[in-house]
Amino acid sequence: MKNPHDIILRPIMTEKAYNGFEGKRYVFQVALDANKIEIKQAVEAVFDVKVESVNTLRTLGKIKRQGRYSGRTPEIKKAYVTLKKDSKTIEFFDGMAQ
Repeated sequence: MKNPHDIILRPIMTEKAYNGFEGKRYVFQVALDANKIEIKQAVEAVFDVKVESVNTLRTLGKIKRQGRYSGRTPEIKKAYVTLKKDSKTIEFFDGMAQ
């Protein structure tokens, strides 16, 4: 198994993510090659919680231009992680959404 810290890259802190905290739903940027099972095991290992479901989303990078040169912004993969009802919350996110 991969290192859990290589799978979970960073939390996504947006208004939509803040609204999900009440329902124990958290959003993370994850590695592009990670699957749902690896994401679930990584979140359970790092934060010591019980995961109910994992939904993933890949976004392609946008094409950006600078004069006559064009390039693409990086592609990312997000994971929406829902915890079980009897699971504790993730302490890192406590107190952020008031």
